[in-house]
Amino acid sequence: MGRHISHHIIMRMKHGCGRWSKADQDARISKISHGSFTCILSLGVGINYGQIANNLPSPSRVSTLLGSLNISRVKLYDADPNVLTAFANTNVEFIIGLGNEYLQKMQDPQQAQIWIQQKVQPHISQTRITCITVGNEVLGGVDPQLPQYLVPAMKSMYQALVNLGLNSQVYVTTAHSLQILKTSFPPSNGAFRDDLIQYIQPILSFHAMSNSPFLINAYPYFAYKSDPKNVQIEYLLFEPNSGTVDPNTNLKYDNMLYAQIDAVYSGMKALGHSDVQVRISETGWPSKGDADEPGATVENAGIYNRNLLQRMQAGQGTPAHPSQRIDIYVFALFNENMKPGPTSERNYGLYYPDGTPVYNLGVQGYLPRIDYSSSAKNALCIYRFLVLLLGLLLLA
Repeated sequence: MGRHISHHIIMRMKHGCGRWSKADQDARISKISHGSFTCILSLGVGINYGQIANNLPSPSRVSTLLGSLNISRVKLYDADPNVLTAFANTNVEFIIGLGNEYLQKMQDPQQAQIWIQQKVQPHISQTRITCITVGNEVLGGVDPQLPQYLVPAMKSMYQALVNLGLNSQVYVTTAHSLQILKTSFPPSNGAFRDDLIQYIQPILSFHAMSNSPFLINAYPYFAYKSDPKNVQIEYLLFEPNSGTVDPNTNLKYDNMLYAQIDAVYSGMKALGHSDVQVRISETGWPSKGDADEPGATVENAGIYNRNLLQRMQAGQGTPAHPSQRIDIYVFALFNENMKPGPTSERNYGLYYPDGTPVYNLGVQGYLPRIDYSSSAKNALCIYRFLVLLLGLLLLA
């Protein structure tokens, strides 16, 4: 994973698409004493459902787990038809993703329309698809060729939705790392990188036109990993701390995440936009890391997410935008054992793949045991019949 940190600037690696494994593990019932987490999630906090693993439960079992947690918003990194089918008629709201590898192709409006016809239309009557993210962390990422394709691809996808009469149901956006900022502290001085303004300016114009949000992936953890001696961990974990004051506004910040959000708002304002909402498409804290990843512990991960969810339950805004309720998707639902990079990358999950919680969030969730489908039972009956028939023929 590459990263660039300037004050509070952090970045996460691109999240690719994974594949589903056979759900052959026993399920467990996860019970923890407190019941507040279900209430918190029902108030609108979303969850990132990554799939870069070979030991995850089936989508139908995950659907039951999320239902038991009252989670009503899910973000995918692809448009996996197995997941979308499993969540049919559940009223769960989905963000689906178009991978970075498709951006160049999706500049063609016809290709964009074909993608939507194949990935969205077969499901949208039964599964609530409300957003398509066109690429993930494209700007400031590892591929210098991708940014030129981003805005044309976003416009093509939007126009395809208009053509198909879906633009009032599904909005188009893209998710950014905080690599896009050149300055993030004080928040009132937040500014985008000069070399990326040529892309960000038309993206903001697109959002204003289509009434869609600006998404950021924000991980205060990386500030601590980069400089643990000088970064106060309590400020990152929403724990009691002395905080920081923006000298230009005299606003006090008691946590880094809110400062990062306001820095992005300031960057947008500097480009003439106060008409676009900032939302957090990813944030989280790893429960395990390598020797050079201080702070990546089960205890800290639990503290970060518990405190974050309590603040979301309270409906907080940031100091500079107190009336704008913060909108967040927590990263992530499961630990993903096939993600490349340092150990922390594979340990952001709230759950282990068997349904056991990684730490106490005050949650009572249920991952059902594997149940043979009717088709599987029919196949088993046919197999037994054929074995019996073969035995009779051999005896004849």
